[in-house]
Amino acid sequence: MDAPRLAAPVTGAVTRFLGGAGLLLRGLGLYVRSPGLMLLGIVPALISGVLFVALFATLLYFVDDLAALVTPFADDWSETWRSLIRVAAGLAVVGLAGLLGVLTFTAVTLAVGDPFYEKISERVEERLGGTPGAVDVPFWASLRRSILDSLRLVAISALVGVPLFVAGFIPLVGQTVVPVIGALVGGWFLALELVGAPFYRRGMRLPERRSLLKADRPTTLGFGVAVFLCFLIPLGAVLVMPAAVAGATLLARRSLGQSVVEEG
Repeated sequence: MDAPRLAAPVTGAVTRFLGGAGLLLRGLGLYVRSPGLMLLGIVPALISGVLFVALFATLLYFVDDLAALVTPFADDWSETWRSLIRVAAGLAVVGLAGLLGVLTFTAVTLAVGDPFYEKISERVEERLGGTPGAVDVPFWASLRRSILDSLRLVAISALVGVPLFVAGFIPLVGQTVVPVIGALVGGWFLALELVGAPFYRRGMRLPERRSLLKADRPTTLGFGVAVFLCFLIPLGAVLVMPAAVAGATLLARRSLGQSVVEEG
């Protein structure tokens, strides 16, 4: 089905960005008021979190070797310049791994915990008046589509991450501007991934949700960047993931022009 075209809000971009970040806090509030779902929501993220923490710790252990591997041209440089370029290379490797790690963690966790996160999203929609235009999508078909769309998003983000990785070698810029751009890129793809459940519930796929979220990009980025930064905090991804699913449901409803106010 074709996505409806909605006019972009007239408020300022900064206000909308902050409003998007606020959706994560609202999602947290909606989530914690469902005690029965809290533990179930954390379990899938905890399973994925243990795996990804182990992988990231392994990367940090070998980061010096990887930095040397991608900078063979510096072997004959003076020790000072060789050390500087390899520190920059190490930071670039960690930055790229962080970007891809957050997105891959989200994709894996959503796949592992699909029934739990679907229930959280449904509970949020019930409190906001239900799901207009809901369609009956079989579980396995929904899971297959979710995995395919997630793989597509991770692949696209990897292509975007390569130029950021290269830019990470630029002194000063690579350690200041590039992380900000990385957070914005990661936040955008993260938001696209997290809103999958409410859009699938309406029979809408990745192209539709991308089009709708673009109509209010600052709000989408505000939400996505807030989640992205929380996911970078140790154990943040495990604790925030269920609230991010709830907040993403609010974001999806707002992008569709549907109520995000709880009914009495």
